[in-house]
Amino acid sequence: MMRLLALLLMTGPAWAEGVMPSIVAPPAAGSVSTADGLAAWDRVRQVVSHPRCANCHVGPDHLPMWSGPEYPEPRPHGMHVSGGDSRMGVETLPCATCHVTASTLESDPHQAPNAMILWQLPPVEMAWFGLDGPALCRQLRDPQRNGGRDWVALAEHLRDDASHGGFVAWGFAPGGGREPAPFGLQAHIDDVLKWGAAGQPCPE
Repeated sequence: MMRLLALLLMTGPAWAEGVMPSIVAPPAAGSVSTADGLAAWDRVRQVVSHPRCANCHVGPDHLPMWSGPEYPEPRPHGMHVSGGDSRMGVETLPCATCHVTASTLESDPHQAPNAMILWQLPPVEMAWFGLDGPALCRQLRDPQRNGGRDWVALAEHLRDDASHGGFVAWGFAPGGGREPAPFGLQAHIDDVLKWGAAGQPCPE
């Protein structure tokens, strides 16, 4: 097992300093029951609907959100911030004005959080803020709305983004006393793969 883990880490992406490596080890398609797949999906839902993940997965209004335990109710990002068509704010105020690219995911409380890559909103077709569980499930399994990925590629995207200190890694380690997304990155990758091996079932 240790030799397998070492081989997977050697053949995977190079990891940013301070970011815990994770692996993608897909179960055989069909080897996970529908019931277990739905249970895995429910944990996936809890992660992707968490404010650390959902606040930037917004639609064509390009308005990132502020929500979560720090806020009494969800509201658009302060200071009239808009990602614009670029999804990086270049039309008005670039996200990188406050969200700096740094060598660590850590940031002080009340400081704009940073990542180890250039800060930006996800593509508009990946909007999922405010979706309920069934709609979110259908969105994530639809290649036209998830970046053209099947279930294994979804897990690989999580691993690869996290590997260079991107927003996936930040969501599980946001620093500054912020509440992280639940379960942890490796558990989330494993749940995406269990859900996929079950045929990506969605609740009614």
